[in-house]
Amino acid sequence: MRDDLPVSRVAEIKEAIARLSPQEYCELLAELFPHADDEWDKQMKADFASGKMDWLTKETDAAIREGKTIPLEKILAEEE
Repeated sequence: MRDDLPVSRVAEIKEAIARLSPQEYCELLAELFPHADDEWDKQMKADFASGKMDWLTKETDAAIREGKTIPLEKILAEEE
């Protein structure tokens, strides 16, 4: 921790972060770490292209067919 940043300010920042909505938290992370997802995205693309994630696609398709999912619009509306 930097000496010029008092603990009280750090605590204040932590408390403010804890009060963020999930959307605001994601926006903050994207602002602070703009390239953090780049490696993750590359790995996911490679895994899907190689077939490693076929099981997930099949599982997801089955869940949708069986009505075991909740529309994203409904989830987002509940957060508002």
